[in-house]
Amino acid sequence: MRLPLALLLASAIAFPAQAAVHRYVGLTLAPSGGEVAAIELGGGERPGIVVRSARDGRVVRRIDPCKTCSYSGLTFSPQGDGLAFLARDQGIVTLMIARGDDVRPVATVEGLASTPRFSPDGKRVAMLITLGATKDVGATQAGARQVGEIGVANDEQRLAVVPVGDAVTTRVTPLSPQGRYIYEYDWTPDGSGLVVTSALGNGDANWWVATIDRVDATTGAVTGIAKPLTQINMPRVSPDGKTVAYIGGLMSDFGSIGGDVWTVPLDGGAPTNQTRGQPITFTSLAWTKGGLRAATLQNDQMGAVAIEPGRAPRPLFAKPVGLSAGDGRIAWSAKGDIAASVVEDFTHAPAVYAGSPTALRPITHDNDAVQPAVQARSVTWTNEGFTVQGWLLSPLNARPDAKAPMIVQVHGGPSAASTPRFIEKGLASAFEDAGYYRFLPNPRGSYGQGEAFTAANKRDFGGGDLRDILAGIDAVEKLAPVDEARLGLTGCSYGGFMAMWANTQTNRFKAIVAGAGLSDWVSYYGTNGINTWMIPFFGKSVYDDYKAYEDVSAVYHVKTARTPTFIYVGERDIEVPPTQSVEWWNALKSQDVPTSLVIYPDAGHCVPTQAADVMKRQLAWFGKYLVQPDR
Repeated sequence: MRLPLALLLASAIAFPAQAAVHRYVGLTLAPSGGEVAAIELGGGERPGIVVRSARDGRVVRRIDPCKTCSYSGLTFSPQGDGLAFLARDQGIVTLMIARGDDVRPVATVEGLASTPRFSPDGKRVAMLITLGATKDVGATQAGARQVGEIGVANDEQRLAVVPVGDAVTTRVTPLSPQGRYIYEYDWTPDGSGLVVTSALGNGDANWWVATIDRVDATTGAVTGIAKPLTQINMPRVSPDGKTVAYIGGLMSDFGSIGGDVWTVPLDGGAPTNQTRGQPITFTSLAWTKGGLRAATLQNDQMGAVAIEPGRAPRPLFAKPVGLSAGDGRIAWSAKGDIAASVVEDFTHAPAVYAGSPTALRPITHDNDAVQPAVQARSVTWTNEGFTVQGWLLSPLNARPDAKAPMIVQVHGGPSAASTPRFIEKGLASAFEDAGYYRFLPNPRGSYGQGEAFTAANKRDFGGGDLRDILAGIDAVEKLAPVDEARLGLTGCSYGGFMAMWANTQTNRFKAIVAGAGLSDWVSYYGTNGINTWMIPFFGKSVYDDYKAYEDVSAVYHVKTARTPTFIYVGERDIEVPPTQSVEWWNALKSQDVPTSLVIYPDAGHCVPTQAADVMKRQLAWFGKYLVQPDR
């Protein structure tokens, strides 16, 4: 029976769910490689910390000392005899250490805390703390209200070091100086200092100009190591204490990591690119006693390599999967001979894999019976000299002889990539359940093919990357029964910009949904909370090159916009303020283009707290405008 698409959409809005998928969060591996620990959710049990054998997945013990707390920051001591973690409850974060079945608090923080790490001798624990925080850490979180005199005081994430003794430290005191925001850190092997990435002033705004520095573990004094010309993530100190490695590249968001692997002497000097020219994006880093290890993304494959200065990276494994762990995408043993990661793809639910990095195997089977909610395939095409990759998701019951509508979903960033993650039945599969194909392109500007590909859309936002996407649709239409007359476009953040911009460049899409999009780069520059991110992409500030910003602003081209557009944004979005959406909504109305705007109260970037309502409205919008031509 063929139901009208509107009825199919209405039935999908209820989002029926199958048996809950078991999730593994914050995975860490013991230095010996013998045990893994993760925060596990699912099976009808309260989320708790589970320690398992890394050989066979057998549960060794469960840790849940605070029934009202959420947990994070799992990390084993270098000696392997302790597991530190953070327990958060009602504005108080407690650093706790478990030794076997004995679990005790060590220190408390009134505010926020993250990333605990033992000193090399196991006698101290460092962590990042924000005292008196006005918001959660990160520019994507709902921002503090902009009232009173603004720009005078900022939340400061600072380093703290506490002893691991018998007494509880009731009040944690910051070690690093006031005025300097610490993003990441790593201990030096002798325990005398910590290597950090840091910036002066507002932490949300200034990561793009962060430097590599050393903080004295006793005095908190800061010494500069390097001022890289790229964005930087994951500083890691060599076991001999002489060198710092980090990932450096063109990155548009903290935490969306991709670039080359660089090294610099701990005593300071000029950084050296150890992977220059490699057609690979390096996404996380660990420096083990067995050498430097990096997680990678190359086209549709995630994997790992060993890196030796002066030599090409040595592949360890690569699979068309998604990888995740607590401190990077892969957790490593101290020697680097054992690895562990949470592995999943679009049609296989998460499992913990562990073992030799050249022969990882699943050690958990909680999700073996979970059935896929979609079909998936990798798609590759060429355009203007680039080879481009993306993912095509389709309904389980897709008929090869029946044309179907398709939603093109553009990722944020632009320095990012759509990579495999399990699509759980319900909200995540709503498009496919409603009969849509879904296309996730990774055009130029994305991760996955090295730094040159990521940098290929500098000063060309919405140019070559949009042409790559349109060429990708052509490629998909040769592989699947997609109805060219029923194409939709959606995206959030940079994807929201592309959704707004594409409306002025092509009439190929019949309906558009733009989440937290940028409609006017000129007004955006002076109103967002993170404008230092734009300099690496535009080359100059808006005040030094208005035309570069005007040329890619949808509002300057609204006369050519024709496609009905639903717009949504969070009220307290500091990455892309809601004024950008209001500006585009008004512009579309001036041209009599059907449009609707929803601003979600108290929500941050891309409105994750209201995902169900956003999806419900998307389905209704696409259902209205992507109907069969004869209906």
